[in-house]
Amino acid sequence: MKKKLMISARLLAFIPIFILLIGCNKETEGSLSDTLLVSEELPWSQRLANSFILRHPGNVTYDEYMTSASWNYQQGVILEGLRQVYELTGNDIYFDFIKGNINQYVTEEGKIKTYPFKDFNLDKINTGKQLLFLYDKTKELKYKIASDTLRKQITLQPRTENGGFWHKKIYPYQMWLDGLYMAEPFYIRHIKMFDENKNYDDVILQFVTAYEKTVDEKTGLLYHAWNENKEQRWADPVTGRSPHFWGRAIGWYLMAIVDVLDYLPEDDSRRESLISILSDVSESLLKVRDEESGLWYQILDGGNRDGNYLEASCATMFTYAFAKGANKGYLNKDYLNIAKESFNSIIKYHVLVDDNGFIDLLHTCGGAGLGGDPYRDASFEYYISEPQRTNDFKGYGPLIFSAVELEKANLL
Repeated sequence: MKKKLMISARLLAFIPIFILLIGCNKETEGSLSDTLLVSEELPWSQRLANSFILRHPGNVTYDEYMTSASWNYQQGVILEGLRQVYELTGNDIYFDFIKGNINQYVTEEGKIKTYPFKDFNLDKINTGKQLLFLYDKTKELKYKIASDTLRKQITLQPRTENGGFWHKKIYPYQMWLDGLYMAEPFYIRHIKMFDENKNYDDVILQFVTAYEKTVDEKTGLLYHAWNENKEQRWADPVTGRSPHFWGRAIGWYLMAIVDVLDYLPEDDSRRESLISILSDVSESLLKVRDEESGLWYQILDGGNRDGNYLEASCATMFTYAFAKGANKGYLNKDYLNIAKESFNSIIKYHVLVDDNGFIDLLHTCGGAGLGGDPYRDASFEYYISEPQRTNDFKGYGPLIFSAVELEKANLL
């Protein structure tokens, strides 16, 4: 009851926005409904996107229980969802939200406020994709200048001996699967837009290195991270790998592959190596899919071990990778049906629609890392102890991505 009252109170603040959204878009193809913006008559992608926009007046990407107001990767995840809905519908409301949000961080001179360059944190790169998107659409120089700053970080990013990016400066000699999504889609698009030599070698190197260092030969699944010098307590003393298959880590990696392939030239022979990795890991994921629900556990091979649970964000990410992979021809078309089944299971097990039509995504792990202070030991007990959140962007954004891809295939 408390939750419903809170949402109802929020809606009072949204009334002016509601009127604005209706009034300015009646002539726009794919415009928001003029009756109820989160009406079930709308496609899922728009219901999800509209729920988010109405809950975040002022074009902000944070709230009282989510991430901070600083430049961060979760912001980039949700904005990417809105970008995809914009590209699908042509509705300027989604574009305006992205631009309004980014303009709160990027000055007219192209400086990114609250962005700590010297941290060399790959997470801070992810939102840069929206800088490239806005520059491509508007040609406003500030977006290019800001994106060039992120590109400079990549150039100077500390690396392992064979060239793999450290996840952050504070995590030396460590590659995390998360980092592939954070950096590579931005990196390759920046190269394609602005670099004269169009050399994609370094992008490919990151994927191949991460795969070779984290893949389990027996299951085909990928461990969360690799520590080159094996100094971390969580690192296997022989392989340097962390000890568990965390669902979302693999989700980040697969989403990065399908997004990077958008920009890797068709005649680049290395496309096949990425597609092969995508196919092999996807097949491995089907083997650890829960038969009853059609979903995946927080620790993928942990089944219903005490404390393990069906986690939402890995399911949304896998569904997106399967659907886009099949739509693009990287995966067998059977994966479209698998993606549809998974999406429907997400709706059944992880989604609630409140009395106002707003969509809530449940059971998303708030976050899971390695090392640090207090120390995260990568144990099974650690992963299942991280709090679960509702409407966490890391699950909600990829749920939008998934809906968009399935709608492209006319399956939703």
